[in-house]
Amino acid sequence: MHKIGFFRSIQLKFILIYILLLLVAVQVIGSYFATKLEKELITNFKSSVNDRIELMSYNLEQVFKKERPETPEDSQNPEMPTLEQEVQSVIDDIDTKDFTTLQVVNSQGKVLGTNDTLNYDIVGKKSTEDIVQYALGGSDQDKTFYDPQIDSRVLVKAVHINDKNGDVAGAIYMVVSLKSVYDQLQNISEIFLKASILAIIISAILGILVARTITKPIKEMRRQAQTIARGDFSQNVNIYGTDEIGQLAVSFNDMNDRLRHTYAIVEEEQRKLTSVLENMSDGVIATDVNGIVTLMNEPAAILLGKSPEDCKGRYLLDIVEMNKEQLHVATMADHGSVIFDFGDEENDLLIRAKFSTVLDEDEDTAAYILVLSDVTEQEKIEAERREFVSNVSHELRTPLTTMRSYIEALTDGAWQDESIAPRFLQVTQNETERMIRMVNDLLQLSKMDSRDYKLEQERVDFIAFFHEVIDRFEMNVPEHISFSRELPPQRMFVWIDRDKMIQVLDNVISNAIKYSPDGGKIYFRAIKQKHRILASVEDEGMGIPYDKVDKVFERFYRADKARSRKLGGTGLGLAISKELVEAHQGDIWAKSREGKGTTVFIALPLMGRDRGAGK
Repeated sequence: MHKIGFFRSIQLKFILIYILLLLVAVQVIGSYFATKLEKELITNFKSSVNDRIELMSYNLEQVFKKERPETPEDSQNPEMPTLEQEVQSVIDDIDTKDFTTLQVVNSQGKVLGTNDTLNYDIVGKKSTEDIVQYALGGSDQDKTFYDPQIDSRVLVKAVHINDKNGDVAGAIYMVVSLKSVYDQLQNISEIFLKASILAIIISAILGILVARTITKPIKEMRRQAQTIARGDFSQNVNIYGTDEIGQLAVSFNDMNDRLRHTYAIVEEEQRKLTSVLENMSDGVIATDVNGIVTLMNEPAAILLGKSPEDCKGRYLLDIVEMNKEQLHVATMADHGSVIFDFGDEENDLLIRAKFSTVLDEDEDTAAYILVLSDVTEQEKIEAERREFVSNVSHELRTPLTTMRSYIEALTDGAWQDESIAPRFLQVTQNETERMIRMVNDLLQLSKMDSRDYKLEQERVDFIAFFHEVIDRFEMNVPEHISFSRELPPQRMFVWIDRDKMIQVLDNVISNAIKYSPDGGKIYFRAIKQKHRILASVEDEGMGIPYDKVDKVFERFYRADKARSRKLGGTGLGLAISKELVEAHQGDIWAKSREGKGTTVFIALPLMGRDRGAGK
């Protein structure tokens, strides 16, 4: 490549660009500086004018507030100055150097004084300025415009003056020249221009020196680029000429022609993969063929509770804490899907890992991809479903087996025995009714689960309502059981479905009666707690083990299964009660001690005053 002359070299171009950038910067800074300076000078000037106007306005208000006779003849003090004289005195005391025009008018627009010594004839005449009329109406205004008569911009302003009653007594009208402001701005701009020219000259000299230091490394970069063009990767460059940068660009582009297509494909695929991994809600782990982790996204780190940086380079089975001697990653990949249990005594955590294999060009395994999903709730629901089906089957099989036994006995001839047949038929009828109740309860729970029911809510005094339910049970309570009511006398209103809440209380009170011993006592209580009412039913029965208290509200759970079936229970009453209470935005729970009895609490939100008043 031939030697490049100075006038075609990058040195000259660099100097020109450097100076042009400096000129642009100076122009931008100058424009910004001039604009800000003009704004600041005008603001300060207006502030100075406003200070004088405020002082003058205060003095004039004192003048207008003085008591004066309507005519000079009525004055007891002949030497007392007139309103016009006092107004003119106030004007004369004010520094009006920059004021082209300064006038004071009364509420009728009549000029009372002016600073224009050559135009005193205007005193006593009515001002015709629109801005004065606005000020007399209580609306102070100002405007700025160019006045060709004085070849300068002027500020026109009108300010109203109040009398002692707070009414508009007059106005101050002024025209202020801004010539001094713009003269000052012009002087500063000239100083800035001279400083800018000096800075450009100095910068041009420095640019020459800097350009020479830059050219030498660029030539070295050109030689290195020719080496890179033989196979190494780099970026695209633009060709603007035949100088050093242009020759360097040719070398880079010779290399780029061979790499552009491949790089574009790889870069696009990399962006797609990165975007997918970052936006996936499931966790993703990539390993090599030996099971060493090479990639882990953030959701996977959250699920495993481990840092992605700490996991990279570690064996997968060490991360999931499995015995690698008994199992290999390839074995799990053959299964396709594996569930890992990361739960502890307090929390359950089940993670499903779906394996997929990455093959190389020879169809050999090159890596493994694991997609992790939290299936804790899914597995819990599935377990509950299986348990529910098992419970339903068991609960239906028991009465059906009993009925079958008695019917077979009747078929074999027991129906002819008048002492046995009625008892067998009664048992069969009881078991049939128990199955009907169970099916009805299951249908009701099914409707609740699908939200296929509607609450007919109304405003109800819960204390009176509670008494009504207790009264109904008290009429038929067994003699060996007694009731104790500890209910407050005041009224507490709740928003409930009476029928549904009666069903809840019936289930709770019935259970208390069933499990109460001979001579037992059932306590009914209700208290007000902030925004809710807390009702409770306490019995003195056998109680429930501490670790099983919360299970009493599960479907088909019985504290004493044999006794519950004997008394006709379906094991669904409290489960239905819990669903109904929660549908009322309430809560239900139990406390119990073995051998000491059980207390069931029902909390319902009290009605607000606004809702209660409207019902």
